[in-house]
Amino acid sequence: MEALTDFLKLFPLQASNGTAISIALFMVFTALLYWYSVFPYSQLERAGIRHPKPSPFFGNMFLFRKGFWDGHKELINKYGRVCGYYLGRRPVILVAEPDMIKQILVKDFSNFTNRMHLRLSTKPISESVLLLRDERWKHVRSILTPTFSAAKMKEMAPLINTAADTLVENLEVYADSGQSFDIHQCLGCFTMDVIASVAFGTQVDSQKNPENPFVKHAKIFFSFTLFRPLLLVFIVFPFLIDPLVRIVPNKRRDQLNNFFIGFIKNMIKQREEQPPNEFHRDFLQLMLDVRSTNEYVGVENFDVVNHADEGGSSNATPKKTQKRMLTEDEIMGQAFIFLLAGYETTSSTLAFAAYLLAIHQDCQEKLQREVDEFYARHDAPDYNNVQELQYLDMVISETLRMYPPGFRFARDVAKDWNVNGHFIPAGATIEIPAGYIHYDPEYWPEPEKFIPERFTTEAKSQRHPFTYLPFGAGPRSCIAMRLALLEAKIAMIRAVQKFTFQTCPETKIPLELKSNTTLGPKNGIIIKIAQRTQLS
Repeated sequence: MEALTDFLKLFPLQASNGTAISIALFMVFTALLYWYSVFPYSQLERAGIRHPKPSPFFGNMFLFRKGFWDGHKELINKYGRVCGYYLGRRPVILVAEPDMIKQILVKDFSNFTNRMHLRLSTKPISESVLLLRDERWKHVRSILTPTFSAAKMKEMAPLINTAADTLVENLEVYADSGQSFDIHQCLGCFTMDVIASVAFGTQVDSQKNPENPFVKHAKIFFSFTLFRPLLLVFIVFPFLIDPLVRIVPNKRRDQLNNFFIGFIKNMIKQREEQPPNEFHRDFLQLMLDVRSTNEYVGVENFDVVNHADEGGSSNATPKKTQKRMLTEDEIMGQAFIFLLAGYETTSSTLAFAAYLLAIHQDCQEKLQREVDEFYARHDAPDYNNVQELQYLDMVISETLRMYPPGFRFARDVAKDWNVNGHFIPAGATIEIPAGYIHYDPEYWPEPEKFIPERFTTEAKSQRHPFTYLPFGAGPRSCIAMRLALLEAKIAMIRAVQKFTFQTCPETKIPLELKSNTTLGPKNGIIIKIAQRTQLS
């Protein structure tokens, strides 16, 4: 009280006590608010991490107004492969050094287990393996890992081929008309059909029924942008998230939750009421089958990218332990993220591949020859025989290098740590700019060029494995990698067997990209398609 009295003496005597107190309180509040806005901004400097000067409250987030793809490039080119920025008041350390990335994602995984904490996420998405943390993540991932094994993927191939039948029929219409069209939108319908059948065992022809609720609600989810006013408030004042989420109505959130939760709950109820001899081959059924299990798969077997989950090593065999359960919320969370995460990422990959083949006709002809030889041996693609198509694998891999949908991913830092001589403070977030690394000329000569031969066995053996990260790496790599690749390969085989992708006057070269969440085409990908002519 004495300090406040002394402070009030600074004001003119004619001011009333009430006015003086109000002014004093306002100034104290302003000082505290300013302190709140800037006090975190010494963390990166103390750790020796170079970064641009942050603005109060917002940090450096407006560097990413047009997306993170160009923002990462600007930061790293100016401040080096290990640099930082502030997302609001959160310190973020960009790491584009392959050896450091290996240490973070694999060697020292126990200190970088969790993805960036997103307090905005509510149920059911917060219960997904994508966002769960620590022991809860290990618990769910252990149960889910066997459901994404190669053996399970073999069962999914017929469902993907059924969706591909519809895709070919729809492409036939565009080929016959000779008109240009948005291949990204067309392939989005295909991936939604695949998700509906593979995840939930239901058939949805999204192309012929564009108003289908699956497509409409998925598009609502992916219209997210970082720069909506309410989201800016949450980033600047994270402590307001919990009370505001409870009291502020959010029509879009409620619309999404009501639709997907209601749909998934209805599917679970139907499955539980069906006769026990009725067989379903889909992701939801796999989860229901293992929702109560006493088999445990250890963290060392979670790395899908390096096939650590396969039975090649003795460690990969599930161990018996106490019974482990998936709660209904956890089942809902996995189904929800499967639906949303698998929609845009795979459709973008396929659309980018079609675009690149349309520009590079020599590569397309080489792929068509390989596919023709494939069909001379096989009636239809499946999980095993698609592995024979080496050039197809190179085309998909190079597409994912140039346009990785998951072009950035993050890990929270649990404890103060040293990574290759760099001090990494607890509480910071590590961000891996995979998109930038995929264009680093030190590892990828002429990175702007589409060169599938970068992914021959010999070329891959001579390159640092952590310079190519479309699915992440380590125990927290993308659990659905095999399914995504199988879906993309089957669709591409079926398409190039019958059609040729072509550019047209409306084709944008280069493409405009959006990169607030995943990487995708900003305004679609306009091309033409033609019936195949026999290759000589």
